[in-house]
Amino acid sequence: MSRKIAPAPSPRPFAYSNRTLHCDGADLSALADEHGTPLYVYSAQQISERFELFEDAFRGRPHTICYAVKANSSLAILRLLAEQGAGFDIVSGGELERVRKANKGALRKVVFSGVGKQVWEIDAALKANILLFNVESEAELHLLAARAEALGIRARFALRVNPDVFADTHPYISTGLSEHKFGIDIKQARAIYRKAAKSKWLDAAGVSVHIGSQIRKVDSFAAAAARVTALIADLRKDGHEIRYIDAGGGLGIDYGTTAFNPAQQVQKYAAALSKGLAAETAHLIIEPGRFIVAQAGALLTRVLFVKKNGSKTFIITDAGMNDLIRPSLYHAHHEILPVKQPRSAAPSITADIVGPVCESGDFFARDRVLAAVKPGDLVLILDAGAYGMSLTSNYNSRPRPAEVLVEDAKVKLIRRRETMRDLLAPEVLD
Repeated sequence: MSRKIAPAPSPRPFAYSNRTLHCDGADLSALADEHGTPLYVYSAQQISERFELFEDAFRGRPHTICYAVKANSSLAILRLLAEQGAGFDIVSGGELERVRKANKGALRKVVFSGVGKQVWEIDAALKANILLFNVESEAELHLLAARAEALGIRARFALRVNPDVFADTHPYISTGLSEHKFGIDIKQARAIYRKAAKSKWLDAAGVSVHIGSQIRKVDSFAAAAARVTALIADLRKDGHEIRYIDAGGGLGIDYGTTAFNPAQQVQKYAAALSKGLAAETAHLIIEPGRFIVAQAGALLTRVLFVKKNGSKTFIITDAGMNDLIRPSLYHAHHEILPVKQPRSAAPSITADIVGPVCESGDFFARDRVLAAVKPGDLVLILDAGAYGMSLTSNYNSRPRPAEVLVEDAKVKLIRRRETMRDLLAPEVLD
């Protein structure tokens, strides 16, 4: 059941107390001593507060908030959100099983997106009686109809239409233009719905759209919603009983030091969607991911060495690009703080913060000004709760980090650190 939580005044749950960084009262130095580093640290309160911002903003209309599992698929975080009433946006059969494991009852509020659904994934989702398949091609729709008939289960679906709306974001995470692999050309959608109506195994229950991720300017959401609303009007004229409109996700955060008000940003987002939807009364589905978990999490890492190469200074940490790939992949900015707060007169340095991975692209920041640190010191890489742990790898045969969740002043280990046994377990030697 959803519970009312007053938003925190800061967009991040990490703050200094007695000159040491804490997460909701938990001393990060103590966490490093107990659980080692690299270590992902999350605030349950922050996650709950962010979810409630969306609940409050859309309280005036029928809606379901389907958290985007790909942002952070930790079972503990999925369970936390399910207990607040969240649904889930999934993109694989593995994510479906994570929802089942976290909270079986939440399966009825799952929407299944993704351009390459396999037979076993479709079958598993049909048997789980998920809310909606977001279908991304005509070929996928044919496969869905065939699997629904084979199992004797009618499939509720929405076409994910591509509205050809520009979203001002990184090109790797923009999805709403006709040149992208996602969705179906909105101009072709009406004809495809007509074909689908001929199958008794398909229920054209909705229309879906998603234009990208880390979008800060909300006007593009309004434009996409308006185009989908016009399509729904045409579909109803054709006799389709459209009950759902899935507006996707993509609302961005501020990764830097710019003043950022999460509650205000969600209200702007809700207003933009309401403008685009106009008088449309279909049940609204939204799929926030990053906005809920990104600033609730951070990566705690220890300095191994400080070295100079010519005029450059490098701070080498025990976390690497396999632990947090966003800076390498997107040149993404993450604020980095020393866990021990420097005194005002402490010297600062300009350095590259890098990891031990054997790649020149293994960095967290370049030419960053920060307080001078020494080997053994701890630093915290902020805003790593989304697309941090979920994009980790074992590159260089490095075990993945542990994760802890701070909840009601208690620290819970929610994923143990991988061991060498874990790393080698799937491999077979003749």
